[in-house]
Amino acid sequence: MNETKSSSFDRNDGRLVIAHVLFAFAALLLGGIAGMLQGMVKGGTITLPANIGYYELLTAHGVLMALIFTTYFIVGFLYSGVSQTLGGRLLPLTKKFGWIGYWLMSIGTLIGVVVILLGKASVLYTFYAPMKASPFFYIALALVVIGSWLSGFGIFYQYVQWKKTNKGKLSPLFAYMSVITMLLWQIATIGVAAEVVLQLIPWSFGWVETVNVVLSRTLFWFFGHPLVYFWLLPAYICWYVIIPKIIGGKIFSDALARMSFVLFLLFSIPVGFHHQLMEPGISHFWKYLQVVLTFMVVIPSLMTAFSLFATFELNGRSKGTKGLFGWVKVLPWSDVRFFAPFVGMLVFIPAGAGGLINASNQMNAVVHNTLWVTGHFHLTVATSVALTFFGIVYWLIPVVTGRVLTPRLNKLGIIQTLIWCIGMFFMSGSMHTVGLLGSPRRTAFNTYDDHPDAILWMPYHVAMAVGGIILFVGVLLIIYNIVALMRAPKGETEYPLGEVSEASEPTPRFLENWKLWIALTVILIVIAYTIPVIDQITNPTPGSPGYVTW
Repeated sequence: MNETKSSSFDRNDGRLVIAHVLFAFAALLLGGIAGMLQGMVKGGTITLPANIGYYELLTAHGVLMALIFTTYFIVGFLYSGVSQTLGGRLLPLTKKFGWIGYWLMSIGTLIGVVVILLGKASVLYTFYAPMKASPFFYIALALVVIGSWLSGFGIFYQYVQWKKTNKGKLSPLFAYMSVITMLLWQIATIGVAAEVVLQLIPWSFGWVETVNVVLSRTLFWFFGHPLVYFWLLPAYICWYVIIPKIIGGKIFSDALARMSFVLFLLFSIPVGFHHQLMEPGISHFWKYLQVVLTFMVVIPSLMTAFSLFATFELNGRSKGTKGLFGWVKVLPWSDVRFFAPFVGMLVFIPAGAGGLINASNQMNAVVHNTLWVTGHFHLTVATSVALTFFGIVYWLIPVVTGRVLTPRLNKLGIIQTLIWCIGMFFMSGSMHTVGLLGSPRRTAFNTYDDHPDAILWMPYHVAMAVGGIILFVGVLLIIYNIVALMRAPKGETEYPLGEVSEASEPTPRFLENWKLWIALTVILIVIAYTIPVIDQITNPTPGSPGYVTW
């Protein structure tokens, strides 16, 4: 694999990376405060002051954690890898795209947070119509999306320029995966941009009286499900490319890694209807088709699991281990850079199983509007993805700032990972269980007139609040660790890029045929969405006026 390595990370590039990472964790802190308070209200342990609403906190938590924390961290992480593998530094135009994107996203984020905290946009992170927020909330979202597009253009530009000067060479694996991740994002966000600009902004300003609710949700989930893979693919980059280097092993197969990312691109966008299985106004046939496409995503997920554990086993064999699980003994369990992402991998096993349940029509009918679903995405994004991102931080900040990870900070990182797991065990475990008992999601504390079922739910809601408090301690510890990393002793930290095993098969050139993969992606989207969207536009359900329920 043709990785271009420099002895130290370019300091100007490092400033761009660190700006994104620090903004991401500032969002995590604010979102964590909102999440803890929200959990305590849901558990009936506190009552909010009259000027703070539960749904206001719920919206702030969702937007800051699921949209802002993830997007900023991912852009910063991808820019670091692109800088390192495509020439050793970012090109001037790439950097310009990155900074303009950063400031546009930041302006949008600040406007959005202010509008939410003023109580003008308590519409949750899905901002479902016909609940109507202030138009400035939707404008803020549009700015975040446009800024992220510019960041993506920077990555594409750097990649294209590298290919021009390295004709016939296979592009570095990290860069290839970064391009697919941002390509997925650029295509998926077209849906939410269309919803916000063409429907919600004119409607919220009062320029039109009603909104087509089914169409607005279809456009949102065109974006909303690929968003899950936008979170996951950078974690997969860490698992595929970074972890082998950290454990002292080799990447099992470059070709397998690239093929899995291509399949994620193909099959993660035309599947949004599985979030709308309980929604009228969409034909059963189109729901069925998109559920079939949803289950296709299981294939690259299993490919990833196979590839990772093959890497671990080959590493163990090379170090003389015997038996079925001998390789477990030689993994660096005391290294937080490995331990946090590895725990994320393990948690993704039950998280993925829960996703299969959510995407199955009959089982989705049981769990759809319950806390089970909330528990599911707290396992996926808030555990598998978050822990992987936390693990990345412990080497990424030292790399880009010219520092070193100290044994003390490594130990604190292990403690923070364990705290996070304990908190999520209480919170997500309770959500899954009480969801099966029928407890609804998206609702504040309510005993439903002391109904026996609702009384049965309450111990689980209290356990969720306990988990939320433990998780907030984990948030405070990761923030402390980041501040400490910024002030750690100076020194050179290597960017941990794995090398491909010599025994692996050569990578087929067709995997870099971008025209083919983009064309196939567009074809699948056209097949899955064209007829139902045309039907929603030409035979609309009665439009709805806006409602402010808070």
